[in-house]
Amino acid sequence: MLSLRPRLAVIATGLLLVSGCASLGADPAEPPATSSASSSGSSSGSSTPSEPAPSASPTVDADTPTSWGPTVGELEQAQEMVAGWSDERLAGQVIVGRFHGTDPAVPAQMVRDLHLAGISITADNVTDGDQVRAMTSAIAEASAADGRDFPPVIGVDQEGGYVSHLRGIATDFPHFQSAGLAIQADARLGRRVTRAAALTTGLELRSLGFTWVFAPVADVTIGAADPTIGARSPSMDPQVAAQAVGAAIKGYDDAGVVSTVKHFPGHGTATTDSHDTLPVVGSTLAEIQEHDLPPFESAIKHAAPAVMLSHLDLTSIAPDVPASMAPEVYSMLRDDLGFEGVTITDSLGMGAVAGRPYPALQALEAGADLLLMPVDNAATHQVVVDALRSGDVSRARVEEAAARVVAVQMWQARLAAQRPVPADVVDRARAASADLESAAY
Repeated sequence: MLSLRPRLAVIATGLLLVSGCASLGADPAEPPATSSASSSGSSSGSSTPSEPAPSASPTVDADTPTSWGPTVGELEQAQEMVAGWSDERLAGQVIVGRFHGTDPAVPAQMVRDLHLAGISITADNVTDGDQVRAMTSAIAEASAADGRDFPPVIGVDQEGGYVSHLRGIATDFPHFQSAGLAIQADARLGRRVTRAAALTTGLELRSLGFTWVFAPVADVTIGAADPTIGARSPSMDPQVAAQAVGAAIKGYDDAGVVSTVKHFPGHGTATTDSHDTLPVVGSTLAEIQEHDLPPFESAIKHAAPAVMLSHLDLTSIAPDVPASMAPEVYSMLRDDLGFEGVTITDSLGMGAVAGRPYPALQALEAGADLLLMPVDNAATHQVVVDALRSGDVSRARVEEAAARVVAVQMWQARLAAQRPVPADVVDRARAASADLESAAY
């Protein structure tokens, strides 16, 4: 647990934490094995005969995994790639768009014209399995036609329970609360069935053409007073929730999809719904650390590739500013918790951020790498392009964001190539869903 601070401090770690993908049989209760590598800049000045010359900086092997999935080489390749992009292409690579209707040509055109990182698909965009596959294929083909040799972000909310946008198309899983209940009943069995549920969910999503899943939920609910999360949360117990989140992340990794831990630093204590308004959360920093952060700490230990930032007014950290647009909250995530992966906002079309001037730009400047579902894709793209040209947002900030997104998509493509979707994936998913429910209830 973090130590208490009157202000959030920036901590220079100096270490590159690395972790490999766990094998399918590993117990996700145990953090992945880690090693460290460091490199220091060359020192200036001449050496004297009595002083040995400084040794060369150690070179980190390009195949070394980062602490969030991609290898060092993949991240470096992504950084070099985006450095040569136009403002228009760079701006698109930090936006995950939304669209209306079910015509696959519509999102494909958006990806092509605006160079979008990808598309978030909702229940309003789908009709049946064939239509979903046609749509995800059209998006992937549009991205490739735009000159990208890595897959686009094709994401969906498929948490289990009532937040499952592919209901009737993909296998139904129980609420994520079931994972916590299963772990409370039998910790080892609970972690195993949770991981299997995430694995088969991810494989089934891949069979439909998805590369991302906006799950697992890491929020620790307070129960009936929580109108937004409720049974989407794994538990009211932070330690139980932490185990469930760690198991789920490893399952999604096993499946070769990018998981998205949400909603940092924790939506479970909010007593109003951020879909409608900006909830005010009056928890002290110590209360947030004790109640809300353990599942996110577990996620980072288990090499979470992406974290979604909430739209919450955290009065003890950044009053009157949504967490998704507050530099202090990104500092907590990166500097205090050590997260190095992709940060993504919650949907920018939600009531919590409606009416704010240039919410996407505020989030990008604060530290977001991906801007999720802005109200107007084209207008948001132009705002980012204009900000780049005027210097209102630095090119370095946007390149940093885009490079992380490109790197995680390279990693996803590599995992997917190594882990083919089995022909009986639907049967496996149904069995995993039944096993999770049986272990919970």
